[in-house]
Amino acid sequence: MRAREVYEIFEEFSKAKNKAERLQVLEQYKSAIPFKDVLRGTFDDMLVFKLPAGTPPYTPNKPQSAPSSLLRRHKEFGLFVENGPGATMPAFRRELKFIQMLESIHPKDAEIVLAMVSKTSPVKFLTKKLVEEAYPGLIRK
Repeated sequence: MRAREVYEIFEEFSKAKNKAERLQVLEQYKSAIPFKDVLRGTFDDMLVFKLPAGTPPYTPNKPQSAPSSLLRRHKEFGLFVENGPGATMPAFRRELKFIQMLESIHPKDAEIVLAMVSKTSPVKFLTKKLVEEAYPGLIRK
């Protein structure tokens, strides 16, 4: 069975009808590192993205022909945060790498990454409190 794409997990979460079902979805994907990286990037206030506010000028990829996946590209998130591996990278290069990542992944995943960078939940009913309940210790305080 193939690994679920990050946007597919969020779609499954958004179909859950109550808190118990939402927690069950989160529990089901506790080993999905890219998914948890997005949750941490979204809700962990200690992670500050060194990117300009707003949506960058990028061209979303076609869903059927995305050359890469957030399952592979999530490892690049560190390039975009303060004190991460890309902290000394010139701003224009960091922003270009971010745009390249957005353009190489599924457009729904790109929207999720943009929500993460703006620190907003990509789906309804996904809250910091719920993530802390499902994954104790994921979000630093």
